[in-house]
Amino acid sequence: MKIRRIGAAGAIVATGALVLSACSTPGGSEIVEDTSVSVGWNQSFYSQNNLTDTGNATANANIIYLTNAQFNYYDGELNIAKNEDFGTYEVTSEDPFTVEYTVNEGVTWSDGAPVDAYDVFLYWAAQNDRWDNVEPEYDEEFNIINQDEIDAGVYFSSSSPAANLISGMPEISNDGRTVTFVYDEPRSDWEVSIQPSPVAAHAIAGIALDVEDAEEAKQRVYDAFANDVTEDLSAIAKTWNTGFDFTSLPDDERMYLSSGAYVMTEFVEGQYLTVTARDDYEWGPKPKVEAITVRYNEDPLASATALQNGEVDLISPQASVDLVATLEGMDGVSYQGTAEGTYEHVDVVFNNGGPFDPATYGGDEETARLVRQAFLLSVPRDEILEKLILPIDPEAVLRDSHNLVPSAPNYDEVVSNNGSEFYSHDDEANRQKAIELLAEAGVETPIDVRFLYGEGNVRRENQFELISNSASQVGFNLVDEGDVAWGGRLAQPTTYDASLFGWQSTSTFALNGQANFITGGVNNFGGYSSESMDAFWDELSTNTDPERETELLIDIESELNEAGFSVPIFQHPGVMAWRDVLEGTSTIALSPTIFWNYWEWEISAEDSIETE
Repeated sequence: MKIRRIGAAGAIVATGALVLSACSTPGGSEIVEDTSVSVGWNQSFYSQNNLTDTGNATANANIIYLTNAQFNYYDGELNIAKNEDFGTYEVTSEDPFTVEYTVNEGVTWSDGAPVDAYDVFLYWAAQNDRWDNVEPEYDEEFNIINQDEIDAGVYFSSSSPAANLISGMPEISNDGRTVTFVYDEPRSDWEVSIQPSPVAAHAIAGIALDVEDAEEAKQRVYDAFANDVTEDLSAIAKTWNTGFDFTSLPDDERMYLSSGAYVMTEFVEGQYLTVTARDDYEWGPKPKVEAITVRYNEDPLASATALQNGEVDLISPQASVDLVATLEGMDGVSYQGTAEGTYEHVDVVFNNGGPFDPATYGGDEETARLVRQAFLLSVPRDEILEKLILPIDPEAVLRDSHNLVPSAPNYDEVVSNNGSEFYSHDDEANRQKAIELLAEAGVETPIDVRFLYGEGNVRRENQFELISNSASQVGFNLVDEGDVAWGGRLAQPTTYDASLFGWQSTSTFALNGQANFITGGVNNFGGYSSESMDAFWDELSTNTDPERETELLIDIESELNEAGFSVPIFQHPGVMAWRDVLEGTSTIALSPTIFWNYWEWEISAEDSIETE
């Protein structure tokens, strides 16, 4: 269950799905030569491997979606659409729960090597924790202090609850196209839990182990995991963790191989990235546009100006009143409000020796809990909503659930029973309650809180000022830790005490949030650990009863609210705008948002934009 950091918009996503919809492959039209669409985005691509804890960002996921084929994807109605031109999967046994994946013959990577079961196997193996025999240890500056141990051992910076439910070695068929996974226990989101790896199995073996032959390289990867070959696994893990990170086009094409409709052809650091359609692609939705260029700019108004000037054809920047007013005055440009699956929230860190860590108070858990609750009460949620969100979306409301959007069918039931009334919608009443809690805790004020958020993001900067002012009235002094590289900082909790960002969904399953809250979860940046919390999620992962699901969500959120884990604020309002010469644009409330139906985009050749 991974998350993706959304640059300036600052969101994070989790995986899962509920509704199955098999359909024939869309697209099928011929590519129009010399056509190009340019898309404005707020953060630059930086890793081909979005399954690692640092690479799992939306900026990366967008490009990987364009260049990697999958067994399924979400359609415009948020149904799961099977891509049977690429491959098939089926449940072959209910007890034990067994799923068989087959990649069709003729599917290839952009270097000509077949995409097959070994690539699906790698997706699972690198996210299964059974082979890790060492973990990084950090000093106060978040520098690794046991690098020699890591170099000698095995550590994959990826983890998946679904992958860890498959403890036995998967079997690969003799023809190398089918892999079979046997789950220890059934998992409700199994259908979106396994895909082909975003990096090719033969490429990782080629880079890490210097094996040139593709078939030999794939077998070497499988054997390393199957036989616990520490030397090979150590090299594979290092390459998996960082070997596919880059900020301009590498000389080694193995670092950006494509299994999908497009392949990366240009990448100028900090400026733009271009993908070009593959001539041989026949195993999924076929695009009509020959090239797509993604241009990077964190400023929403600058993105709007680029749209007006014809420098980009499509944008989906962070919504604001100024942005909407600017778009309204543009000729030849259309826009629409969008429903985003992202919600804003403030989190605290439990284990960094800071103001919310029991260790700071001699191990006194209750004192730390009171301080955490007091701080979260000082977040002026109603003022933030009124000043920053309602002018964009007059129907917006405060969000009181950590897992459900306000429009979810069981949202009202969960919110009525999850203890969220503790963090009421009355800012002044909350501040008074916070003052009382700090007095009860018997701690000296003001308390310094290092506060991390996205520098350069106007709405985030405005929120920081509002939060800082409100917190100062309670007894907290916010230390400004605004950082343009806020995404990487999230995984360095010794460098901050509280953070402001967003979570964005990649699926429709209730299990979206599992990795955010369980002990050691890849998205649990604050280091929260609770046996009861882990048990709730364990049960939820195999539950199929909707009523029990609601009960478990109430239990989960009640504990989070009581512990002072986090406070939700609002659901992100969105906007998508495009030049009228571009047809077929659409968006969904899950990652990859505006990119989900790239095969339906059309633009006339004379209106195409060439890269510099």
